[in-house]
This record gives sequence, C-alpha cells and structure tokens, in this order.
Amino acid sequence: MGDVVHLVQERHHLRPLGTCPLWQDLLHDSATAPGRDVHGVWRPGRAGQHGARLPHDHPLPLPRPLLRCTGQAEVALLRGWALLSRHLQGGAIQLLADVLFYGGSCFTIMRCMSFALESSEKKEGIYSIFDLLKYNFYLPFFFFGPVMTFDQFHAQVNTRELTRKDDEMRNIRVHALLHVGAIIAVDIFFHFFYILTLPSDLKFVNRLSDWSLAGLAYSNLVYDWVKAAVMFGVTNTIARLDHLEPPQPPKCITMLYVFAETHFDRGINDWLCKYVYDHLGENHDNIMKELIATIATFAVTTLWLGPCEIVYIWSVFNCFGLNFELWVQKFFQLEPFAKLEAKMSAAMSRRIRAVFGAANFWAIVLYNILALNSLEFALLVTKRLLLTGFPVSTLSIWFITYCGVQLIKEREHMLAIEEEKSDKAKVE
Repeated sequence: MGDVVHLVQERHHLRPLGTCPLWQDLLHDSATAPGRDVHGVWRPGRAGQHGARLPHDHPLPLPRPLLRCTGQAEVALLRGWALLSRHLQGGAIQLLADVLFYGGSCFTIMRCMSFALESSEKKEGIYSIFDLLKYNFYLPFFFFGPVMTFDQFHAQVNTRELTRKDDEMRNIRVHALLHVGAIIAVDIFFHFFYILTLPSDLKFVNRLSDWSLAGLAYSNLVYDWVKAAVMFGVTNTIARLDHLEPPQPPKCITMLYVFAETHFDRGINDWLCKYVYDHLGENHDNIMKELIATIATFAVTTLWLGPCEIVYIWSVFNCFGLNFELWVQKFFQLEPFAKLEAKMSAAMSRRIRAVFGAANFWAIVLYNILALNSLEFALLVTKRLLLTGFPVSTLSIWFITYCGVQLIKEREHMLAIEEEKSDKAKVE
C-alpha cells in the first residue's frame, strides 16, 4: 500500500501531510514574521515577502490563547489563521455557495412537483401557500434532502399529539454520536486511500490485479453509499427531534443484489415510485406496463440529473437491468420450472437464486460506476472481470460474491421469521 500511495502522489503531484506549501509557509523563517499590535489584532500588509496578506483595512481578530504563544509556534499559528481567512474569502466560499444553490434548487423542483400533484388529487379544499413554504423551506431537508412527499410531510407536521416512544431520545443521541464517528472515520480513511483518484489514471489501474480492480470498483460504490448514509443520517437525526419520520438512509451496497431495491436515496426512490413507477406499472406483473413504467421513471431521473452521455448510458443499463429481472422471473414461473422448484427444498432454491444474485450484484456495481467514475474505467473493469480474467478470476470472484449473497439471503430469511412471530404476538 505504501508503494501505491507514493506512486499516486508522484502521478497526481500530491504531497504527504506535513510537506504541503501551507505548512512550509507556516514554518518559514520566523525572521519574516509580521508583528501584531497591543490589541491582539493582525494588521494587513505586514506578512513579509513569504507570508500571507489580508485585504487592507480588514484587521483579523485573534483568540486570546494565541496572544500568549511565543517564537516559531506563534508565527505558525498566526500565519495559519491569516492563510485560512484568505482561503475562505476566495474560491471555497463560492464553491460552497454553488453546491448549496444547485442542491436546494434541484430538491425544490421535486418538492414543488409533489405539492402540485398532491394538490390536484385533493378532493376537498386546497392547500395554502404557507403549506408549500413550510414544506419546501424546512431547513434540514432543504439543501441536501432527503425528499419527503408532500402528503407525508403535511400529515406529520400537522399532528396534534406529539409523543415520543420509549428510549427514543436515547436512540437519537446514539445515532448522532455514530454519525459524528462515521464522519471522522471517513475523513481519516480518504486521507490515506485514493479510491476516487485511482480510476482516473487508467495506466496505473491497468497494472492492478483482477482482485484489486474488482475491489476498487466495489470501494467506489461503498464510498457513495457511505456519503449518502452519513449525509441523510445527520439530517434525519435533526428531523427526528422535530417529531418527523423521514425516509431512512440507503440500504448498504453490500446488501443489494436486486435492481428493484437498488437506490442511494430512499426519498427520491419513494417520490419516483409514488408518482411515476407505481402509477404506471401498477402491480408490476405485466411486462409491457413494467417496460413503460421503467422507461418513464428513468426518463424523469435523466432530466433531473441533467441529460448527458454518461447519464444516458447509466439510465439505459439500469432500465434494462430492472426489466431483465422481471423477464427472468416470468420465464422461471413457467410450468416446467415452477414444478421443478416446487420439488426442491427451500435451502436449495435459495442457493440457486444466490448464483443469479451474485451475477446481478456485479451488474449493479458495473452499471453504477459509470456515473461515479467514467465509461473507460467501467469498460476496463468489465473486460478484466469477464474476458481477461476468465476463468480463474471471474469464477473465484463470482464464488466469493455468491457466498456473500447467500449470507444476506439467510439473514433476510431470519428477519422475516422474526417479523412473522412479532406480528402473531401482536394479534394474540
């Protein structure tokens, strides 16, 4: 791993911690250190030839603990404060403003559409403009989601009796601590592992083994899942303090082996299912209706994401995967196969399904790294796993994935049994 890190640093001009220009500037010769006045204010234009300069007539107040620093540490801390201030006054704030603007605008479109559709379905009376304002500008959801459909949000906001379940506040505190820990862990992890940078260097990626390449592709999806899980987890925790029940964070990517359950944003998934997919597909049992529903769903998704070549390819492949699952299901429901499965034990049936689930898992991975990385990287991974690596790498990776899918299906089976027992206990 050390060789990989050094190679990436050389190729992408990355420097290890402690050698970047900022720290070199901070630890520069203290002889050029600017002075400060008796009021503890850092005056502009005194940083010397190598130091940072702040805009004129904008003195920078410093915390009192910094005023007690001496020698080189004082220089490093004060210069760091000045450089950070200059950095925040530059492109970083503009980048943050762009992210917040486009994020809020995109989710505003979906919320306004939900409000309009629910208003058209309302049989008695109309919703007021204040209902829309409350719905759209609820701050925890405004910039980054998740999206709640208007009917759910309106029903929860207008609940008169606000009660909490036993230990609910304790669970909220635990989730908050877990999310803080996850943010720190992810930050440390991505400080040392360049899983998002490596796919852009195809020459280097070509030299990786088949197993390393498969792990890199899988890690990119794990990153996207962790990002969504932490982001939505934080906003959901805040919303729960307001007695709301927002959409849950996305299902772990490792647990996804069915296209029908593949989504990184449950809020958008619920929105699309309610207004497009379920509306057109009804019970999702008819092949033609399912085809129309999936095409319409991914057409809306493509428009929302922003039409471009990579989004078109991603939509077509995921639309095909969703329909192909139904076609295979219908095929094996034919009388000969149905009779054959009826003679099998439940465990054997689950094993056979896990074989197809393992192939489906890697189809999901390959289709979605298109959007996360590039078409070239997705084609490289596909070629190595299916052609160049066949049969040893292909079959061994398939077998390992099969074992994982089998464990997931066994867990789902146990959860279903426990849920059935709890439902019976409630009835009794």
